[in-house]
Amino acid sequence: MSTPRLAAAVLADFFLAGLLAAGPVVEVEEDVYSFTPANNGAGPMWCSGSTTLVRDGPLVFATGLETLTNTPPLNNCRWVLWRRDDAGWTKVYTDNGRTREPSPLARLSGRWVLVSANPTLTPVGQAGGGPARPEVVFFAAASPTQAVQTIAPQWAGAPGFTEHSYRSFVADAATDEIAWFQNIDYTHAEWALGRFGAGGGEWRGAGQLKWPWGADYARPQPIRICYPNVALARGQLHFVGVSDILEPNPEWRAFKKQLTGQEWDYEFRRLFYVWSKDLAAGRFEPWLELASREQTCGWITPGDLYAAPDGMVHIVWTERAIDERLREKFFPAAKQRHELNYARVRDGKVISRRTLLAAEEGGAREVPGLARFHISPDGRLFVFHYLSGTRAEGRPVAENRLVELRADGTPGEAWRVPLKQPFTSFFTATPRAGSAPSHYLDLLGHRAGAGQTISYARVAIR
Repeated sequence: MSTPRLAAAVLADFFLAGLLAAGPVVEVEEDVYSFTPANNGAGPMWCSGSTTLVRDGPLVFATGLETLTNTPPLNNCRWVLWRRDDAGWTKVYTDNGRTREPSPLARLSGRWVLVSANPTLTPVGQAGGGPARPEVVFFAAASPTQAVQTIAPQWAGAPGFTEHSYRSFVADAATDEIAWFQNIDYTHAEWALGRFGAGGGEWRGAGQLKWPWGADYARPQPIRICYPNVALARGQLHFVGVSDILEPNPEWRAFKKQLTGQEWDYEFRRLFYVWSKDLAAGRFEPWLELASREQTCGWITPGDLYAAPDGMVHIVWTERAIDERLREKFFPAAKQRHELNYARVRDGKVISRRTLLAAEEGGAREVPGLARFHISPDGRLFVFHYLSGTRAEGRPVAENRLVELRADGTPGEAWRVPLKQPFTSFFTATPRAGSAPSHYLDLLGHRAGAGQTISYARVAIR
């Protein structure tokens, strides 16, 4: 490295160190549990739109996924409940059923911790999928070693649920309401809304969320939406997710089959948002397409959604411009580009949209990864995200950063979060699951180089 470039690198590190003096402080960084891959198409982070982490005052709860021995997939896992206090992590409950997917968590104001479960109804030892029975398991945060009660959502009719739930589980701790969305095939999601407190509760509504219609495909079809970020706030419901259907372009599908030998290939190229002014009434407003990489066979990954008290809905996601396997044959002039994007939406309309970070072919190579929001008690909004690639001077980079967003949606101060091992995939204790805004950023997920281990970190933001 030349002397001027080395000097620039030293100055950059010095500048980051100065920022960190007033920025986030890592207070805890530790492993929670290790797991054996179940080889069933899911894993501990598979419910990426929901969360398996909640905070209740000084306590933190997480659900984990254990692979059962001598049990064939797909339903060869069980969920467990972990609690962290001043003494560290303790496994406080182990479910006795079988399932395929991780079990998202939620929290209500009466110090209730709720687990969304999707136990299979198939006989023990049966391979493959089969019918499932969604249920909510209630725990008291102060004594979570025994389930307080288990209730089944009240659906509209008798939906045929299976082990592939693609479910979303969210809560509004201000109203003690919970909402559950679970996919049915490629046509719609079933939803149920309930309100629960110390004196009991009830299911207040149920219905169907029909998928947007793909009229512009060679074969028009519903556009199944998966891995959504969902928020329930003051009776309103906000939902943003990515298309997840078999490759709809006949030429691309045939070419992909030549590459992979498989008849199927799923696309994740279109980002859709929908909302309901009053979920209990069961009416949804028209779908809004926020982003698309349809022209060059790109990729979109939902990050997070925050429904602010002032009615503004904040949405963050990542985009990859092209599938490079197809470039030479179908779009040779296209360049690869990775973006971290952010939009503000009010009343179903986009108020502003901007790219927070971009890496493009032939230019900047700091590639943005998964992003989540963090909200402080005084209403400040941050984006926590992963970053990989190379710096301007050519050095490799793999780190987490925290960026504050101003009231007008423009990015403000940014910090490198000084974790020993950066988180590449992670959940947070989000208000979407009933956790209160906090000066602590809680993280649960995979750290770089940690293999089949789920880790936790607590970052103080002052």
